[in-house]
Amino acid sequence: SRPFHADANGLVPAEGAGIVALKRLEDAKRDGNTIYGVIRGVGLSNDGRGRGFLAPSEIGQRRALNQAYQNSGIEPKQVSLLECHATGTVLGDSTEVQSTAKVFSGCTNVPIGSLKSNMGHLITTAGVAALIKVLEAIRHGQRAPTLHAQEPAKALKDTPFRLLQKCE
Repeated sequence: SRPFHADANGLVPAEGAGIVALKRLEDAKRDGNTIYGVIRGVGLSNDGRGRGFLAPSEIGQRRALNQAYQNSGIEPKQVSLLECHATGTVLGDSTEVQSTAKVFSGCTNVPIGSLKSNMGHLITTAGVAALIKVLEAIRHGQRAPTLHAQEPAKALKDTPFRLLQKCE
């Protein structure tokens, strides 16, 4: 799988499972649980009657991102790592870059990456796998690189983003 590569040519399916325990923050503190992260906002969208299940909608993605940032009280300029869905398809990756770039307008040098370069596309568990990747990045103080993207996609040119190509 080559998310964000100029010659990315398709989704590579994978299999896996991921589990995270969600608990109200005050309960986790009271119970002495280790807290790996806090969900501050959620944004949901459905692409509706678009071009199909695997054809993303820029408008829907932008709506979900804006909703999440509004609900969280966090601004895009505060983000120090953006884990992207990035399927490794030209259409999917470029649509995600375009929609996200509009939300991050005015920002510069935002590091982005995608776990799919390590594992392929886990389809229904892709989101939890990406969440675990980000939580582990925070825990270890390291941002993991996106593999197989030696030639970054043209869609990244003139955007607020830089592709993580080595561990930071």
